[in-house]
Amino acid sequence: FCLRQLVARRRPGEAQSCLDVGTGSGILAIAAAKLGYAPVDAFDFDPQSVGVAQANARRNRVSARIRLRRQDLTRLPRRARRQYSVVCANLVSSLLLDQRQRLLARLRTDGVLVVAGILAVEFARVRKAFADAGLRLLASRTQNEWRSGAFGRR
Repeated sequence: FCLRQLVARRRPGEAQSCLDVGTGSGILAIAAAKLGYAPVDAFDFDPQSVGVAQANARRNRVSARIRLRRQDLTRLPRRARRQYSVVCANLVSSLLLDQRQRLLARLRTDGVLVVAGILAVEFARVRKAFADAGLRLLASRTQNEWRSGAFGRR
């Protein structure tokens, strides 16, 4: 879902940026760089994940176009220095809800927040929390017990 949203939201010829929160293997950041998003920033709390993502970015010849780092979402400043066209967050619902303001602070006014890793039974709570913050659901997908969504400002 996240990868399809990165492709669907890309507007060739237009400057668009991407932030990949909880990057894991780096696949979304790598795809964003290959699709022409710039800058592409990605982070994960797990140092092993960051190492894997860096190795994968090198293998895909995009390491110079991605800024990968180890970072704890809960320790980011509440106000962001940079805002992004697309913010991807593959996180458990409790972290999405607890850190909603930090995520939204990094989203441009016309940006799209793409979330995944949410149990389908918890999605309504996530949707309501982002609706309360002024976002509407643009697209969604359920696969087995998981649900993903793309949110934009109203």
